[in-house]
Amino acid sequence: MKSELIIQNVLKHIALRQEEQDHFLAMLIEKEVERNGYLQQGGERCDYIHFVNEGILRAFYISPDGKDSTVMFATRDWWITDMGSFLKEEPAIVNLQAVSKVAVLSLSKSRLDTLFEELPVFNKFFRILMQNAYCREQRRSLQTLSLTPKDRYHRFLDKYPEIAQNVTQKQIASYLGITPEFLSYLRAQKD
Repeated sequence: MKSELIIQNVLKHIALRQEEQDHFLAMLIEKEVERNGYLQQGGERCDYIHFVNEGILRAFYISPDGKDSTVMFATRDWWITDMGSFLKEEPAIVNLQAVSKVAVLSLSKSRLDTLFEELPVFNKFFRILMQNAYCREQRRSLQTLSLTPKDRYHRFLDKYPEIAQNVTQKQIASYLGITPEFLSYLRAQKD
């Protein structure tokens, strides 16, 4: 199991003794998904939160009229799940698809609950993750309301250059809430 990266991620926020690290690692399941494969599909129950060891995942929603909207991307050293489904044990709303071959370490909801009881310090770790995710999503919502599509595109390129280089223009447009044609128009414009 490639565990160094996830331990580094955890240790950014909480301190763990070696035996606590080992206990946490023993609760994880390794999964690999080939490019364009699914880690989770909408309608399924989301039983896992995933840590990306390698590759890029895309979380997206398909509306009743068939429109594909990218909610987020997750790359190496990021966590991802359908949080509402994971916490409430309801069918997933989003799909998690591999943009490239992906290796993740997954933690089930039942094991997370056990982890909270056995190592309460993980309550703090996952609270920090949730707070950071909430702040990120609030910032993204405000940028969608206040910035022009061109400014949102340039911020995306500046903040996520690795993602921008490895996903399709259609996926970027979906994330930005614009059409691929409009994104092509923006890309063709000189600043």
